[in-house]
Amino acid sequence: MIRVEPKCRVIIDNDWAGDPDGLVGLAHHALSPANRIIAVTASLTNPMFGPPQGRAGAGAALAEDLLRVLKLPDPSTVQAGPDAPFTGQPRESAAARAIIAAAAEPAGGDLPLVLVCAGPLTNVADALLVEPAIASAFTLAWVGGAKVNDDEYNYFTDPAAADFVLGNKDLAVWQFPAEAYRRIVAPVAELDQLFRTAGTAGAWLWELFHGLDVPDFVKFGPLWCLGDSAPLVVTGLDDATSAFTETGTQPERRTYTSVDTRLIMADFAAKLRLQA
Repeated sequence: MIRVEPKCRVIIDNDWAGDPDGLVGLAHHALSPANRIIAVTASLTNPMFGPPQGRAGAGAALAEDLLRVLKLPDPSTVQAGPDAPFTGQPRESAAARAIIAAAAEPAGGDLPLVLVCAGPLTNVADALLVEPAIASAFTLAWVGGAKVNDDEYNYFTDPAAADFVLGNKDLAVWQFPAEAYRRIVAPVAELDQLFRTAGTAGAWLWELFHGLDVPDFVKFGPLWCLGDSAPLVVTGLDDATSAFTETGTQPERRTYTSVDTRLIMADFAAKLRLQA
């Protein structure tokens, strides 16, 4: 492939045992030479997916298995956070410690650090509460929130964590709210064909999607939302074809209003097939 220079370092946090679009996003980041993964952490899932006990650890195991299947030269160990929401009291989970350590890591050249969170902000809140000074060391790219926050999964899974993190005046935030990330969709038939024809990693993802254990009220239609891939436009790709509004400059606060779905999907499909 034509040589692509790295543009950032990334910490990736998600509820890997929840909706599987998070693992698609992880695979995409892992296959993207424009970013360098320095830590991966796993958060709690919403009780709608079943009893929360052990779900963060189960998600960490899933993410580690995917990174192994991708045959990366130096796959990250995934650190799990707590299975309970943010308490407002100092809580040094393995995930919080990993975020703190990654934020304190000397920068590789001039590469900025982006913390990509496409789930509840529990682990980010715990890390910021234990070590407030790290707020100025990274930019948070969060998939979550909405005009009406209570209607959005990543916010209502742990609203106290979201309010605490977004209220930090020293933290730069690039937010991908529901109004933007829910437009990142792919036809189920296209995903099915991609996974079936993309080698070992594609087969792993195919088994994941076909083996989902979901509540009875969840009914699948012809489109699948891949909203957790939205931050790729600020890490592994470029946001030249996306749009955002600025709500602050010191530190920077952006709210993305549109994200280029075709760019994300075409890049992911090509990288998955090239890796195979």
